[in-house]
Amino acid sequence: MVDHLREVGGDWELVVSDDGSTDDTYTVAAAVARDEPRVRLVRHPVNRGKGHAVRVGIAATRGDRVLLCDADLATPIDELARLQAALDAGFDAAIGSRGPAFAVARPPVRRVLSDVGSRLIRAVALPGTVDTQCGFKLFRGDRARAAFARASVDGWAFDIEVLRLFLAFGWSFVEVPVAWTHQDGSKLRPGHCLEVLTDLARVRLRHGPAPAAGRTPGAEPLRMPLPPGRAA
Repeated sequence: MVDHLREVGGDWELVVSDDGSTDDTYTVAAAVARDEPRVRLVRHPVNRGKGHAVRVGIAATRGDRVLLCDADLATPIDELARLQAALDAGFDAAIGSRGPAFAVARPPVRRVLSDVGSRLIRAVALPGTVDTQCGFKLFRGDRARAAFARASVDGWAFDIEVLRLFLAFGWSFVEVPVAWTHQDGSKLRPGHCLEVLTDLARVRLRHGPAPAAGRTPGAEPLRMPLPPGRAA
């Protein structure tokens, strides 16, 4: 990521939010930060969930635009340009989508969980969406910091709540097809389904039903070309 950002140029920072990890995440990030002052680490000794880690990381950002990116880079960092184009077009957020616009090879269990989860998300919180759970999202910085500050979900459904808040505030977002590959080592397991369902219920109770207008109030859908090698 640092190599890509250096090549692209401009002002940037990379915030690594480590939430009680037990692998070498902190060690690797700290080594990079020693040689690159634009890399900053936020570390917590106790794991409270992905939503908490992301929320604290977003609060530490200072940029005009904020990219949320999973550390495994299942979506390669050079796809950022596609999301940038959506914000240049006037959207408040652009979320990477692995939906039916293109084919993605996924393990059967993960595919079933994703398909069932997408249906529930549309029914409960975000009607009209295809894929809200790709870990590659770009926000206008002030919008991101405001929405995440109001969010409370610490688990896997944190981004559902944030996007639901975007709808409540009248802010627009658009799904942009991005390249994506399955990475071994995912922490998501079938047993997390109950946690996600519980979080969805909390989102619905706290924020109410989603507006019928859909995910991009006041804005026309942006038609982005598919990534190379993806079939419509």
